[in-house]
Amino acid sequence: QVQLVESGVGSVQAGGSLRLSCAASGSIFSINAMGWYRQAPGKQRELVADITSDSRTSYADVVKGRFTVSRDSTKKTVYLQMSSLKPEDTAVYYCKANLKRYFWVNADDYWGQGTQVTVSS
Repeated sequence: QVQLVESGVGSVQAGGSLRLSCAASGSIFSINAMGWYRQAPGKQRELVADITSDSRTSYADVVKGRFTVSRDSTKKTVYLQMSSLKPEDTAVYYCKANLKRYFWVNADDYWGQGTQVTVSS
C-alpha cells in the first residue's frame, strides 16, 4: 500500500504565497522523483515542477522564478513553495511520485488526492 497525502492552505490573494506538501508512505523501496501537476477548469493537467532522487529540478516556464520545489532528507516528502501568485495559478494541484514498491518491479506513478488552490485578484 502506498499513499500520497497532500496538505497546505489553498486560498490566497494575488501576490501572496502558499506552500503545499506531499508525504509518501507505505511500502516503498525507492523513489525516483516527486513533483507537482495542476489542472485548471477546462484545461489539461500540466507539469508544474518536479525533483529527482539526485535533486535535479524541472519547472514549467510560467512558474519559473516564482515556485520552488524541494524535498526533505528522507526524500519521501516534497514541497511546493509558491510566491507572487497570480489568478492564473488557480487550479487543482496534484502530487505525483514515481517509485518502486519492491526492488524486483519497475517504477510506477502514484498520485495524491489533489488540493484546490485559489488565487483571488
